[in-house]
Amino acid sequence: MVGVKSDNPNIPITPNEIIADVLACADLGVSIAHIHAREENGKPSWRKEIVAEIIAGIREKNDSIILNTTTSGRDWGEFEKRSDCLDLSGDLKPDMASLTIGSMNFIKSASINEPDMIERLAIKMKEKGIKPELEVFEPGMVNKANYLIQKGIIDSNSPYFNILLGSLGTSPLTPISLASFISQLPQGAVWSLAGIGNYQLDANLAAISFGGGVRIGLEDNNYLDREKNVLATNVALVERITKFIRDAGLEIATPQEARVILGV
Repeated sequence: MVGVKSDNPNIPITPNEIIADVLACADLGVSIAHIHAREENGKPSWRKEIVAEIIAGIREKNDSIILNTTTSGRDWGEFEKRSDCLDLSGDLKPDMASLTIGSMNFIKSASINEPDMIERLAIKMKEKGIKPELEVFEPGMVNKANYLIQKGIIDSNSPYFNILLGSLGTSPLTPISLASFISQLPQGAVWSLAGIGNYQLDANLAAISFGGGVRIGLEDNNYLDREKNVLATNVALVERITKFIRDAGLEIATPQEARVILGV
């Protein structure tokens, strides 16, 4: 929800561009697509009508990929806006939704997630039957998620954590840092690892090595090379990491297998 065409013309902005990118990545083995809607002017949007258009377009061609919508408060803080996509129903209901378990600083801005907001979003997801993707940027966020699981606010069945490392202002991508997250994960948790910018490939390789899932894409990283000379596409990033996975002798979970793993 930050990148724009002037940063990288390959960033999908319109519903049709997002739909095409998701379908192309699904053909390469992606099992979950994380969706950020945009207005016609390219600005991030909270409106469920735009999310619905994207979901409908994807599911018309692929009804197995897991669709995960954002409830980010980076551009707006009202609960009604952040939770709007959770009101979609029937074939348009998302399978999952992001839930950031705390506040933190990015390079030039803050992401504010008050305890009450986190709980309200989690409760609504549970009421709607939408699985939260627990985004954690600091080990303390895992501790908070564990508390919400113990209280029954978040379902204890295969809780899904996305660990995001390497963003200036939050935890770095180091073995000790990663271990501090993994050591706190609750029993039965499923986790993926993301790296911001130049840390994306390193994080993905660490995830492959230690049995986690891979989060990849233009939301976190615009380039294929560390020197930032070659602009990436979502497809190119996925193609590269799937080669690493197969070269390691591993198999990529299908969307159907991922649904079983996640309890979706």
